Amino acid sequence: MQIKTHQKINPKLWGTPILVENQEAKVELVVTEEMQADEFGLIHGGTIFGLADYAAMLAVNEKNVVLAKATVQFLKPCQTGDKLLAVAKVTQHEGKKYTVSGEVFLNNEPIFKGEFLCIVPSKHVLAK
Repeated sequence: MQIKTHQKINPKLWGTPILVENQEAKVELVVTEEMQADEFGLIHGGTIFGLADYAAMLAVNEKNVVLAKATVQFLKPCQTGDKLLAVAKVTQHEGKKYTVSGEVFLNNEPIFKGEFLCIVPSKHVLAK
């Protein structure tokens, strides 16, 4: 498993890759108290989106890959202590554009699904 992108990602915040190959990625994340939105332990949707987005970047696995667009659905909530699994797979590739489908699971049930449009520019988006 050779990861070419997002190499400084903090696995405590965005998950630990467990598979990166053949335009597919799987990333696990145990959500923590720092990610919760309220006193019930509800995890903020941005955390779930970030996990899925990271898996999409790894599915493309090109050095300069960035997210251009996402269409997502939040299906069920999760809470502090839950172990999530994000699964992403490239479904279409044309030139610098990659379409990636992604899902996040809790106990083998989908809690999030989305489609991500990823772009691979010739140089880093912050390079001058």
